[in-house]
Amino acid sequence: MKIKSFKIFCNNNDKSYEVRKTLHDKLINNDFKYKEKDYDLAIAIGGDGSFLRMVKENNFDSNIMYVGVNAGTLGFAQEVSVDEIDDFIEELKMDDYKVEKIGILENKILTDNKEESFYALNEIVIRDKDLKTVNLDVSLDGLYIERFIGDGMLISTPFGSTAYNLSAGGSIIYNTFHAIQLTPIAPINNKSYKTLSNSVILPEGMHITLKPTEKNTDILVQIDGENKYYCDAVLVDSVLNKKRINCLRRKDYNFSKKINEKFLG
Repeated sequence: MKIKSFKIFCNNNDKSYEVRKTLHDKLINNDFKYKEKDYDLAIAIGGDGSFLRMVKENNFDSNIMYVGVNAGTLGFAQEVSVDEIDDFIEELKMDDYKVEKIGILENKILTDNKEESFYALNEIVIRDKDLKTVNLDVSLDGLYIERFIGDGMLISTPFGSTAYNLSAGGSIIYNTFHAIQLTPIAPINNKSYKTLSNSVILPEGMHITLKPTEKNTDILVQIDGENKYYCDAVLVDSVLNKKRINCLRRKDYNFSKKINEKFLG
């Protein structure tokens, strides 16, 4: 797709505003058009949180491209550094970039009186509302696996595998490997309780269903870092299916190199 128009989504701080003005002016001077609607490219300026907010504000639209300029700290999701803006614009003009299709987590929550559906780019986390030990019956594609007892369960996409999932002991998965990961958070394991202690990686299309027991029907669900509370919850169902977004990558993007730079270098 030929990129002709753009919109910028910016963090609320002086550094991000300064980068925004520089990027905006340079794009305009290179014959790209700024639009509030129906744009080709959405650009997040800030850290990883700004990228998540941008995608959410666009309702996970699969018809546009997403890219980030890192004006934050880690910036794992951000493709372009501030000192690379000129090169980035030249690459846009020459259509010299690649696009990765990133899988989106599709979630459904049932309570006694309502059903709610939503997307997540990184992960969802299910915990007890008061952050006590949570009891969850875990099923995969309708097959009962275990009763989990611990601090919580985390369900992540490959894109989110390097975020909270990694801190919780989960595995890193390449962005375009379409899978879903279930990672236990501080599971209890003793002579009375036996639960999985490691993450489980499952293929796209497989449903993960968590059913709170009678002890924990009031739950906290964290969706890409935002908290929502549900009373009398019946189940949480998540699947990585056919929903994708398009992330713009520079031609020299290398996932292994990024792992080294952001976590080891």
